[in-house]
Amino acid sequence: MCSHESSLQPAQFLLLVGVPVASAVLLAQCLRWRCPRRLLGACWKLESQEEPVSHPTPLPENESSRQFPPATLQEVAAFYQELHTPTQGQTVIRQLMHKLLVFSAREVDHRGGCLMLQDTGISLLIPPGAVSVGRQERVSLILVWDLSDAPSLSRAQGLVSPVVACGPHGASFLKPCTLTFKHCAQQPSHARTYSSNTTLLDAKAWKPLGRPGDHTSRDECRILLSHFSLYTCVLEAPVGREARKWLQLAVFCSPLAPGQSHLQLRVYFLNNTPCALQWAVTNEQPHGGRLRGPCQLFDFTGAQGDQCLKLKYISEGWENVDDSSCQLVPHLHIWHGKCPFRSFCFRRKAGSPGASHPPAALSSLLPVTLEPRSSSLSRARRPSLKASENEDCSALTNEIIVTMHTFQDGLETKYMEILRFQASEEESWTAPPPVTQPPPCNRLPPELFERLQMLLEPNSITGNDWRRLASHLGLCGMKIRFLSCQRSPAAAILELFEEQNGSLQELHYLMTIMERLDCASVIQSYLSGTQSGSPVPVRGGAQENQGLELDEKF
Repeated sequence: MCSHESSLQPAQFLLLVGVPVASAVLLAQCLRWRCPRRLLGACWKLESQEEPVSHPTPLPENESSRQFPPATLQEVAAFYQELHTPTQGQTVIRQLMHKLLVFSAREVDHRGGCLMLQDTGISLLIPPGAVSVGRQERVSLILVWDLSDAPSLSRAQGLVSPVVACGPHGASFLKPCTLTFKHCAQQPSHARTYSSNTTLLDAKAWKPLGRPGDHTSRDECRILLSHFSLYTCVLEAPVGREARKWLQLAVFCSPLAPGQSHLQLRVYFLNNTPCALQWAVTNEQPHGGRLRGPCQLFDFTGAQGDQCLKLKYISEGWENVDDSSCQLVPHLHIWHGKCPFRSFCFRRKAGSPGASHPPAALSSLLPVTLEPRSSSLSRARRPSLKASENEDCSALTNEIIVTMHTFQDGLETKYMEILRFQASEEESWTAPPPVTQPPPCNRLPPELFERLQMLLEPNSITGNDWRRLASHLGLCGMKIRFLSCQRSPAAAILELFEEQNGSLQELHYLMTIMERLDCASVIQSYLSGTQSGSPVPVRGGAQENQGLELDEKF
């Protein structure tokens, strides 16, 4: 009897312990299968205490990202072939394989060469001797506007530069090449460059290049490349130090539709780099939005909260379409360089003067001004909102005045920017101005370009060097002094001459009147050996170049 009872004890133990355990496991599995993803996400958020960072999307922001089918081998081959096809000195913006890219490509030989992406502050220099004599290599410089390719960052890290790719991936040279791009870190010693030794279409594997500050100056990253890959810059402040970066606030304006009495403003919170602003300009083009006024700097810190944008005042006869007058931008969206924006839409009040006859649209926008709140002098000179409201009571609704405040949560009393906006009906917005592409440049032959650069580069006692050529192109003294700070002023002024579609005959004429017979002889020798057909008429030199703006080139 006792032996029988003792033999049943293990079985009873298994029943008493095993069944509840198995039931609990089965119940947990069922809950996991049936629990909505949003609830699970909330649970994981409580455990990890980290917010997921969503990638920004084009207008509208709440549009979910699309999933694309895997690319075929033919599509991949065509993708890289187009990226590495010479662009004849032009900067191309194109969407390839669902990625928005800005790129330029060219062939280089033993004499080297330089690639520049227009209006982005990005360049790639291949020095002489980097390619073997007798060989030609195709190289490309690519700005990646696909924000999902940026590194996955922690809360303490901030993205302060674009993602730049040099191609073809893995290419190496006999001498290091120099990649240059802008960053917006306030302390360059806290900025560290990263590299991903992967192709554009592969999953990225970002790794740091050296220590913070190794490749950064005041506002620029300069990396000596042993081989080509992807590069960017991340802000990493030491423990106990506050990380800060410069933002630029860009205001874009466009009516919702032609003929409607609405006006929409969009405020972008961008890294203070040229390529970030160009991304916003490109993003606004399909919607007719145009930049209004100069961008303003904002001191953004990584240790504070979300960015607030408050609507403080609208002129008489207008109302805010949205229910809320305050909008928030998540801190990590700005800190991780996701280029977020917030928008306000205004409409005429029913029954107000001019409401029954809506204008074609609104234009003639005054420059947007941002004023530090900490300045007591600016506050004293600035009229109160009540005074402005009284002044606008008698005005018709063909004019709108808007005031908005923006600040980081928790810093409203310490640092705040006041955004004031005014628009009137002096021009028509029925159709945005067409986007005109610059005409193709007449590129000088590479060998001739190099010889003229070497002859014009040294400063001459009589002044008939690259500076005299710049004067004949209509450049003033200040811009000539700016050119003197470039790596090769002669190359810069020759490229400027190319962008004006100058011919070899014109350049020969300029060298002659500059009394640079050595340069004129080099051009004449080239023309004698290659020219076929009548010469191109010579333009009038400096008189036709007075309107030249050096800022378009640099």
